[in-house]
Amino acid sequence: MKKNIQFSYPSFVLVHLFIALAVFALPFLSKIYAILVPFAGLLYVFGTKNKNNEVLLVAAYMVGMEVFLRMTGGNFNNEYVKVSVIVFMLLGMIYSGFSMNSLVYSVFLILLIPGILMTSLSDDLSTDIKKVLVFNLSGPVCLGITAIYTLKRNINFADLQNIVLAMGLPIITTTAYLFLYNPSVQEVVTSTQSNFETSGGFGPNQVSTILGLGMFVFFAQLILFSKTKKMWFLNGGLLLLISYRAIVTFSRGGVITGAAMIVGLIILLYYYSNVKTKLKLSIIMILTALLSLAVWSYSSLQTSGLINKRYANEDAAGRVKKDKLGGREAIMNAEFNLFFSNPITGVGAGLGKQYRKNMGKIEDAASHNEITRMLAEHGLFGLFGLLILFVTPFIMYINNRQHFYFLSFYLFWLLTINHAAMRTAAPAFVYALTLLTINGIKKNTIENKENSTY
Repeated sequence: MKKNIQFSYPSFVLVHLFIALAVFALPFLSKIYAILVPFAGLLYVFGTKNKNNEVLLVAAYMVGMEVFLRMTGGNFNNEYVKVSVIVFMLLGMIYSGFSMNSLVYSVFLILLIPGILMTSLSDDLSTDIKKVLVFNLSGPVCLGITAIYTLKRNINFADLQNIVLAMGLPIITTTAYLFLYNPSVQEVVTSTQSNFETSGGFGPNQVSTILGLGMFVFFAQLILFSKTKKMWFLNGGLLLLISYRAIVTFSRGGVITGAAMIVGLIILLYYYSNVKTKLKLSIIMILTALLSLAVWSYSSLQTSGLINKRYANEDAAGRVKKDKLGGREAIMNAEFNLFFSNPITGVGAGLGKQYRKNMGKIEDAASHNEITRMLAEHGLFGLFGLLILFVTPFIMYINNRQHFYFLSFYLFWLLTINHAAMRTAAPAFVYALTLLTINGIKKNTIENKENSTY
């Protein structure tokens, strides 16, 4: 059985490398990929009747492939994957039910209604009400419904790793596509701004976000599920390549988030390990630091040192920029002002952008920060909703200490919504994974590495 498992994983990697090559050669295949995955997923769930939470595997895979679909034109619309995740979660509830405790997230969804009503009553004829509501609420709704499904749902650690790996496999495809799209980083990097060429022609912020998640996936795969040298080289190589492509997007948010997730995993593993395992973790930390230095040095070489200036918040000439967050501070400040001006109901879901534009003090740009957007557009209802999101995972974690990925998942959600809002399904889905109840994990995980069954 173990030989078959070890053979299957490299095979999956090769398949996803081939998908990148096929879509690069024949772009229309991206649409077929986008149709085939949910269709196959439905057949899979119907066939198994969701006995082992198969909806989470399918949803995780779609979360991992979302950015690839967007950069290759396979996405039918911006909410395609979020809606697909919602459908699979509802299907999972039909088959497997949900915990009554998860109704706290029903309260979160109800708290969104006053903001929707405010927007519906808006007399601004220049605003497409349906469009702004879908754009701004698809992420929170996806989070709420996914959280209802996952809260207190029992799952063993090996199955959780399968879900994590399901997210990671399409990220391999994304990374391979980036190398095909932009084989020479040196030729396209001329400044310290986020780079669309090194990001596959798509938004660097979202590409960096999903690659940062990939960094964590294959770091976890490396230290917890690599029993042979072959697996060490495979997972280590994937980790290095994904990290390199994340760095050269010149979008810092995803890289910092990925690094924070790795640190979060190490902290929990270290805290719950014995002396012997802590020694092994210390060695792993040293090796990780050396690998990080190597990747960074190569990235610096390939970008002629511009990546160093980017993270030092300098322009190409070495001058320190006044704006540390690429214009986001002005938007955040404006949204705080909107909250204080409309503290009860906010200005209405999705109307923050129009209000800022009418103020004449800031560019016409969508918010990148889900926290300030919720405050500005939903007022106190948004604040209470955020409190539910912030606190509930920690309450669940009190009796769920075997969830070694808890801190990493929580950090991904928290950091991502602060720099990339909820443009993609990833922060909503990963947040919901913090609520799973983990069973069947062996003591001293580093010593007793369990193979993934994916």
